Amino acid sequence: MQTKNVMIVGVGGQGTLLTSRILGGIIQAAGYDVKLSEVHGMAQRGGSVVTFVRYGDKVYEPIVEEGQADVLIAFEKLEAMRYAHFLKKDGVMIVNEQRMDPMTVVTGAAEYPENILETLKKSYQVVSIDAMAEARKLGNSRVFNTVIIGLAAKSMDFAEEQWLEVIGKTVPPKTVDINQKAFKAGYAR
Repeated sequence: MQTKNVMIVGVGGQGTLLTSRILGGIIQAAGYDVKLSEVHGMAQRGGSVVTFVRYGDKVYEPIVEEGQADVLIAFEKLEAMRYAHFLKKDGVMIVNEQRMDPMTVVTGAAEYPENILETLKKSYQVVSIDAMAEARKLGNSRVFNTVIIGLAAKSMDFAEEQWLEVIGKTVPPKTVDINQKAFKAGYAR
C-alpha cells in the first residue's frame, strides 16, 4: 500500500489525541506501519493541536508535508481553514461545524472569519457535520469527537467493524457503548 497521510487538527481539549490513538490502533491492527507526530500549541488553554498520522507498507517519516494529506480531520472550523493547505488536490476535509474562539478573538485583537465552510468548499472537497448536535442527541456531548471519527472513517481504508473493535479497546471501559453509538451516528451520515 502506498503511504497515506491523515492530519487531525483541533483545539486543546477536543479529543484530537484520543482520535489519533484510535486511528493508530486501527492501522496497527490492520498490519500497516504507522508513524504519529503530535504538535501541541498551548493545548491545555484552547490552543491549536495538530496530529500527523502516516501509514502504509513502510513509513519512514512522521510529518505530513503541505499539499500531501489524503484526509484532514478538523474538530473546529477555523482550524480547518488554518491547515487546509496541507490537503491534497483530491483529498477530503472532514469538518466539525463547531466554533471555538481563539484567545485573539476573545480578547478583541482579531475577528472570527465569516463563512469559513463556504470559503473552504470553493477550493476543497469538504464534508461537514455538527458533531456536537449529534452527540447531544445521544445524550453525551463529550463523544462529539467519536461522531467525527465515524464520518471520517468513510474516507479511509478500514471496515466499520474494525473501527468499532478498536474504539472498544481504546476508550475507557464505561464509555465503550456510547462511543460506539457516536461512531455509528457519524458513519451513517
